[in-house]
Amino acid sequence: MAKRSAIERNKKRRKLVAKNATRRAAMKEVARNRELAPEERFAANLKLAKLPRNSSPVRVRNRCELTGRPRGYYRKLRISRIGLRELASAGHIPGMVKSSW
Repeated sequence: MAKRSAIERNKKRRKLVAKNATRRAAMKEVARNRELAPEERFAANLKLAKLPRNSSPVRVRNRCELTGRPRGYYRKLRISRIGLRELASAGHIPGMVKSSW
């Protein structure tokens, strides 16, 4: 189980990303537009830099929904490899069986 503080910090980051997503996208669009004046693009970059760092989607860490484990994460299922194995062994995932050869 991951530290509760790390899990909560990540949840807070996800909320900030969702809150500032439209504003961040608009400023990035202006900053990338080569047809605008350099002053406008620079001003957009400054506004972008003033947003909270944790509102950047890059800072969000994929964590297991069950345990909070940051590594061995399956994006499609949103759980770690260990959580997946436990659920499969308990028979909670339809169609998944333990392999043996």
